[in-house]
Amino acid sequence: MRAALETVGLVKRFGGILATDHVSFRLEKGARHALIGPNGAGKTTFVNLITGDLPPSGGRILLAGDDVTSLRPDQRVRRGLARTFQINQLFLEMTPLEALALAVSERRGDGRNWWSRMGAQSVVEEVAEIAGRFRLTDVLDRRTGSLAYGKQRLLEIALAFASRPRVLLLDEPAAGVPQAERPELIEAVATLPREVAVLLIEHDMDLVFAYADRISVLVDGALLTEGTAEAIAKDARVRAVYLGEPENG
Repeated sequence: MRAALETVGLVKRFGGILATDHVSFRLEKGARHALIGPNGAGKTTFVNLITGDLPPSGGRILLAGDDVTSLRPDQRVRRGLARTFQINQLFLEMTPLEALALAVSERRGDGRNWWSRMGAQSVVEEVAEIAGRFRLTDVLDRRTGSLAYGKQRLLEIALAFASRPRVLLLDEPAAGVPQAERPELIEAVATLPREVAVLLIEHDMDLVFAYADRISVLVDGALLTEGTAEAIAKDARVRAVYLGEPENG
């Protein structure tokens, strides 16, 4: 069966530094998969290779079985690959209503005329549905820059979701979100539809183990191990990497 996303022997070199070391990885359809690793493990580099923000030095990237290694980021989005970032990439002067209308119109091939499309019934209905799913209905008309940080993170996920992805990469969605605002974000991520395969890149182990069915561990640019959340939690090598425990401890 074709994976939703697959990398085959993926390599990235920066001069003499091997940042991504022949990584072969599968994200199954409908998966809830987490990618974890210590700081400097190469997680963001790996994600940037998948999305096309960095060109690989070797290997291949497959989306639903199709080779997308040479495609631009926008071409990959149109093929069903969307992402969020560690640091929000939002238009702070726009409202969530405007941003979502732009995202929906762009997906429909009418991004240049998004302003005039805001009143279209189909656009209004889709924006309302997305806003409800991501707990944004009550802030749709507020300037994005004035929103609480948790709401901004929800908006970024909503904008990625508006592209109707088959694969959604969430790069540390809980980073910087105050504790009081985290339950709303976690609930929104947990209720994403199963037709979307999700790869979660996250340092928050509570979120990882509560959310992911399967976990891959990246260390020094290479995959150390992969397995169920239960198996990873018991893995001595993972404990050694994160906690400094001896592997036979």
